[in-house]
Amino acid sequence: MKNFRLKKFFYYIRHILYSLIPSFYLRSRLSRELVRVSQFDAEEINTRLSYYHKVQSPFLLNADAKTFSQIHRKDLQSFYYFDFKQYIRYFPANSAFDYKFFDFRGITHQPCFVKSRKISQDNENCILLRLETVRHFNFVNDRRSFESKKDIAVFRGPCHQKHRKDFLESCYLLPKTDIGDTRKSVQSEKTYKPFMSIANQLEYKFIISVEGNDVATNLKWIMSSNSLCFMTKPQCETWFMEGSLVPDFHYVLLKDDYSDLVEKIDFYIQNTEAGLDIIKNAKKYVSQFLDPRKEKLLSLLVMKKYFELSLAAQR
Repeated sequence: MKNFRLKKFFYYIRHILYSLIPSFYLRSRLSRELVRVSQFDAEEINTRLSYYHKVQSPFLLNADAKTFSQIHRKDLQSFYYFDFKQYIRYFPANSAFDYKFFDFRGITHQPCFVKSRKISQDNENCILLRLETVRHFNFVNDRRSFESKKDIAVFRGPCHQKHRKDFLESCYLLPKTDIGDTRKSVQSEKTYKPFMSIANQLEYKFIISVEGNDVATNLKWIMSSNSLCFMTKPQCETWFMEGSLVPDFHYVLLKDDYSDLVEKIDFYIQNTEAGLDIIKNAKKYVSQFLDPRKEKLLSLLVMKKYFELSLAAQR
């Protein structure tokens, strides 16, 4: 918790200082930023750009479209506001867009910027941006080997949603698990357990990832660790492209009712090499998100594509 507060502090300091850079200067540098595409693998850049921004045809903006200056700071949670601001300032001040900056599990009928979207065939109008990074893009340097960790599956987190409560009721008493709801409001209930830090969770071989309002915030750091990620098939996705994760290759797939949780724990206790292979694949997947220059370039490319298509429809 202390580390998160410290991370938030430096996050705000960095973005406040960044806000002091004049917008006209950033706009003048856009072409220089975009030319850096030659520094990266073209196939990877194009694949990820097409994943985030599936719209290919010009589109008209709807009546709710706004420019950045029309968005009141108080209307957006601060992480969304600052993450979006650092990229939108590279574009003309009159650039209009539609957005849904909150935990979003649906689809839209007009192209708009989102942090998260439902994994489905008809989600193309939800254009992903790298938002709420201070909470969602946490990676770890796990020095503890998989073999040296406890043969237990752990979960800690607030369980407001019905699907999380159902998970708790089904699993909190299972053998070889340490599962609990961390909400202080349920301290008197049997499913409550106190907060457990990331460092302490990394003492366990298996860490369970359960989606919250949209995606699970712990998924990224689990996949960057030497622990195995256990989860059901994801229903939502973000900039992390959760919809492209391969079950039993990047993570251990659980049934939707978690009825095979103990079976999977036993299997990977007995089959260490299979677990190590998944951890290796997960870390390789995570590695594509670790270069800040590439993430910035892709964010700018997503916005550029959006504004070019919306402007083309007005001509």
